[in-house]
Amino acid sequence: MKASNDPRHQKRRTVARQLFALTFAPNQEVEEQVKEIWSKKEEIDKLITDHAPEWPLDKLNRTDLAILQLAVYELKIEKKEPIKVVIDEAVELAKEMGSENSPGFINGVLGSIIKDDPRLEEKEAL
Repeated sequence: MKASNDPRHQKRRTVARQLFALTFAPNQEVEEQVKEIWSKKEEIDKLITDHAPEWPLDKLNRTDLAILQLAVYELKIEKKEPIKVVIDEAVELAKEMGSENSPGFINGVLGSIIKDDPRLEEKEAL
């Protein structure tokens, strides 16, 4: 596992941690990006549920859910970073913060989301 000092990676780690914390204490002070993700939570969570149907949200590891919420937001809503970067960062966060199975699970869910959205596949091919 690489320990990145890259400020973008540090920011993603902070956002994932704050998303995780919001599931337990929804009234805390958080970064603007976290507020934006939280405001789109229903849309983001539906995508996660659709692509991991065997894992209802209430059964998902909360850390994995926070990482997936961040990655889905970056892929489908924000659309600033290349797809490969978003997936690589999510997998790295899963290695740092999640369980032994988290990286593979997160990679699989994100891969399914990309495969199911031709616009994302086309964008990556460019």
